[in-house]
Amino acid sequence: MAEKIIVIDEGTTSTRTMLFDADGTPLGSAQREFRQHYPGPGLVEHDAAEIWTATLDCTRDVVEQAGGAHQVAAIGITNQRETVVFWDRTTGEPLAPAIVWQDRRTAADCAALKEAGHEAAVQAKSGLLLDPYFSGSKIGWALKHWPQLREAGDRLAVGTIESYLIYRLTGGIHVTDATNASRTLLMDINGAGGWDAGLCGLLGVPMGLLPEITGCATAVGTTDPELFGGPIAISGMAGDQQAATIGQACLSPGQTKATFGTGAFILSASGRERPVSANRLLATILVQEGDARSYALEGSVFVAGSLIKWLRDGLGLLASAGESEGLARSVLDNGGVYLVPALSGLGAPHWRPDALAALSGLSFASTKAHVARAALEAQAYQAHDLKSAFAADGVDWAELRIDGGMAANDWMAQDLADMLDIVVERPDFVESTALGAAMLAATGAGLYPDLAAAAAAMRGTATRFTPSLDAPKRKARLAGWQSALAKVLE
Repeated sequence: MAEKIIVIDEGTTSTRTMLFDADGTPLGSAQREFRQHYPGPGLVEHDAAEIWTATLDCTRDVVEQAGGAHQVAAIGITNQRETVVFWDRTTGEPLAPAIVWQDRRTAADCAALKEAGHEAAVQAKSGLLLDPYFSGSKIGWALKHWPQLREAGDRLAVGTIESYLIYRLTGGIHVTDATNASRTLLMDINGAGGWDAGLCGLLGVPMGLLPEITGCATAVGTTDPELFGGPIAISGMAGDQQAATIGQACLSPGQTKATFGTGAFILSASGRERPVSANRLLATILVQEGDARSYALEGSVFVAGSLIKWLRDGLGLLASAGESEGLARSVLDNGGVYLVPALSGLGAPHWRPDALAALSGLSFASTKAHVARAALEAQAYQAHDLKSAFAADGVDWAELRIDGGMAANDWMAQDLADMLDIVVERPDFVESTALGAAMLAATGAGLYPDLAAAAAAMRGTATRFTPSLDAPKRKARLAGWQSALAKVLE
């Protein structure tokens, strides 16, 4: 029996395909970057055709590494959430640019709906707030402004990235998993769930365009045999942040993970009972196995690793992202420099899409090392703001499990422990998102009886960071952050 698992991890800046053994051991990988398109201020787009080509190339490479399609038990897919794709049902080809989760073009539309008093009802059904971050307003905007979508008529299909990839991989199966569906503003996450006619009507999205919602660890179809030299079952799907939470084995109520990738996303498992936030956090579906659904409380930060990328590519302050750690260590403190990274607005708990980034406290004594340190410190400050909001909602973190590209930075991991005053744990294999998708696929393929068993068997060892900063220094740094943040929020 084949026991290897392939995971397609489609992120914001690249596509990566990874190969795992059934015990979670990574066996191989392939990766392709794709272009980011910024057609105007606040606009972020991808070319879905380029993503498909990158996915196909990477997956073919990894199928070869596995020894052929017959050696692969299943494929799992995890993806950047909220990004929406518009494609032709007949050809599978995209009909318009993909609108990325970072895109802010619907800020005015969301503000108008909020002003009209719709947010409370939207939050009660979807668990989300009226913000351009989520997919629903993006779809409504595209249908209004891109005539080729209206002209496509019944040929038009809409979905998030995993839905589009499954359609292309299988030759026409139009599904989405419950975690991605819960990020659209179009799903009622209560009770039986499903697309909600009222939410779809509010955002101008015909329900007939949307895919069928399925569980996260279930076989939804097989790949076209011609793609990889034989059919491979697709049996695991989840949005990247839910997949990372699963990969960190944060399945019991109160267990919390933070992923520091392009953005930073903190999820705390809530069990079978849907959480309700009074502090502008989000309720989301963590995983659905069959008809059994588990929830999480989430705080979303829009800018994390992308801040370091901007310092490198936009400002030329860094030769590489890894240089930030050495620069941070080279100075005794931040020199009074604070960076509020609102380059795509501010997410939780502020939800200010209009906010602009600010670098404050500069003097002639300031160096690029202070700026780099301020950028890394901003991650701990944003996490501290979220910790306070989670605690106000009755979920106080006992420890925090971290992952994502930035988590490899030891200085930042220690700074998180210092500023949050809790133990921070980092898995030695930091690709928790891909590992979580592998757990789902292995469960869906029948290699494990349930997800809990897969998580117990496949999660590896971890490194722990303990707090070492005294309380007065922590308090002084947080005061400086709050002062800088207040100016941005004015």
